[in-house]
Amino acid sequence: QVQFVESGGGLVQPGGFLRLSCAASRSIFNIATMGWYRQAPGKQRERVAYITRGGNTNYADSVKGRVTISRDNAKNTVYLQMNSLTPEDTAVYYCNTVPDGSNWWGQGTQVTVSS
Repeated sequence: QVQFVESGGGLVQPGGFLRLSCAASRSIFNIATMGWYRQAPGKQRERVAYITRGGNTNYADSVKGRVTISRDNAKNTVYLQMNSLTPEDTAVYYCNTVPDGSNWWGQGTQVTVSS
């Protein structure tokens, strides 16, 4: 299975910004759709964004207008730029294919938004 390593999380104040990175263990050129997911404490994992091979994007209502997903196939990397962060964005963020299929979930990267 393809493996993913997430990075870029951290502690930020409300209104701050972060750029998350997802490095894949192999080429993502032929992966039709890549997505970012998040799981807050006590909550189910939810998909926050996805991007197709052709560049089409989709965002959850909770992050629409504040988040941009992108992919760099040459670097086997997917990014999530997050702006205007709120405490409700606090979660562990994961990347994976959409659907995730049989791929292993990585350890994710922690995003904490707090003053």
